[in-house]
Amino acid sequence: MPEGLEGLRTYQLAEDLADAVWHEIVSWSPFSRDTLGRQLVDAADSVGGNIAEGYGRYHFRDNRQFQYYARGSLFETRHWLRRAHRRHLLSDERFEALAGRVEALAPQLNSYIRTLARRSKEGSHKGLAPQGA
Repeated sequence: MPEGLEGLRTYQLAEDLADAVWHEIVSWSPFSRDTLGRQLVDAADSVGGNIAEGYGRYHFRDNRQFQYYARGSLFETRHWLRRAHRRHLLSDERFEALAGRVEALAPQLNSYIRTLARRSKEGSHKGLAPQGA
């Protein structure tokens, strides 16, 4: 099992979501890909990017702040998925699959944030990030 950042379940789910979004969007028409698609890819990539950046911070409080940014990007991803579905760029089946990944990641991310909040209250420095989040 990978250790460190790559061992975090939350990060693994964020990577899976971003990759699934990417693979969906590359097949879109140029206009759709360059407008809505670019926004969706950026939002989905930002979830994992913020998890990674927070993980690299020294204090739990700093890490937690980046996890809040990751959660905001996750909500943005949900928004763009809904737009793509309403504009018939995603079938019902593909929308449900991608939205399901978002819904699976949200509680994991919230749990990770709660763990960081507890560690921050303990007044400790990061040392190692919480495992299994």
